[in-house]
Amino acid sequence: MDPLSQFLTGPRAQAAFALRVVMDPPFAIDVQDQAALTVIVVVRGEAWLTADGAEPQLLRQGQAATVRGPEPYIVADAPGREATVVIDADQSCRTPSGEKLELTFSRGVLTWGNSAVGQTVLLIGTYQSPAAVGQLVTSVLPRLAVFGEEDLDGGLLGMLERELKQQRPGQESALDRLLDLLLLDLVRACVDRGDALQSTWANASREPVVAQALDLLHQEPAAAWTVAGLALRCHVSRATLAARFRTAVGQSPMAYLSAWRLALAADRLASSDATTAVIAEEVGYSNAFTFSAAFSREYGVSPSGYRRSAQAASGRMEGAGKSSAGDRRR
Repeated sequence: MDPLSQFLTGPRAQAAFALRVVMDPPFAIDVQDQAALTVIVVVRGEAWLTADGAEPQLLRQGQAATVRGPEPYIVADAPGREATVVIDADQSCRTPSGEKLELTFSRGVLTWGNSAVGQTVLLIGTYQSPAAVGQLVTSVLPRLAVFGEEDLDGGLLGMLERELKQQRPGQESALDRLLDLLLLDLVRACVDRGDALQSTWANASREPVVAQALDLLHQEPAAAWTVAGLALRCHVSRATLAARFRTAVGQSPMAYLSAWRLALAADRLASSDATTAVIAEEVGYSNAFTFSAAFSREYGVSPSGYRRSAQAASGRMEGAGKSSAGDRRR
């Protein structure tokens, strides 16, 4: 199971947030929600997107963008517009001076904005959790990526918009699946058109030997792999595999394996009550102490600390959901 496939079954698929945004000019939304990844689709009108103080980029009707967090960004009707709305980390909204806007901007089920109709209509999906397999997925994307109509599945977007317009049984699960499929399409488009960041796992599909090695590591992360053993399974020399792998992926096979194991472990910590010892064994560590040390080096927090943070983040999203009438806050 590669990172994209793992993403579709991991905790992010149950931790997304979706909203239909309707706005009339003038508007400038300062998004400070600290989300790991945001997907924006322009259904009607246009919007300017600014991240990290770079030159604003215009998104026209039918286009989409992905924004890697957690740094803030601005969505506006015109470049350089002063913020009129601020979105905070719990997905609450306010004016820059602190006035709450949840009730003022509520437009029914999963719809939000300063207008009932809106010259500009956006579909926005965010993945709040920085869970590690999601980080491997988003590591393919630049900070800001813009996609044209040719990169998007019109049928999928139609389903997503219809799902956001009315409350229906199973809506949360349906929106999760649709957002995941949309992100999958955009990541693939980024790789296919050559815009993906260089030297990542996603580029390995162009190198058959490396692709085979990655498949083996993804399928059997807990196996006692060595570069020599992996090369034997791929029917090449150790030196050939090591050189090709580093060129394509940007790190050695064993370094990638370590990152993959810890990514899987992070997902398990975020989504289960399994003990550290059990998770360590599942991902290929000989004991909980070795695993905890490796995890702490990679993420700067212990496995138990990571679990507490993930659960707290989940709780904040659930609390936000209860406090916003008609909106889906998880």
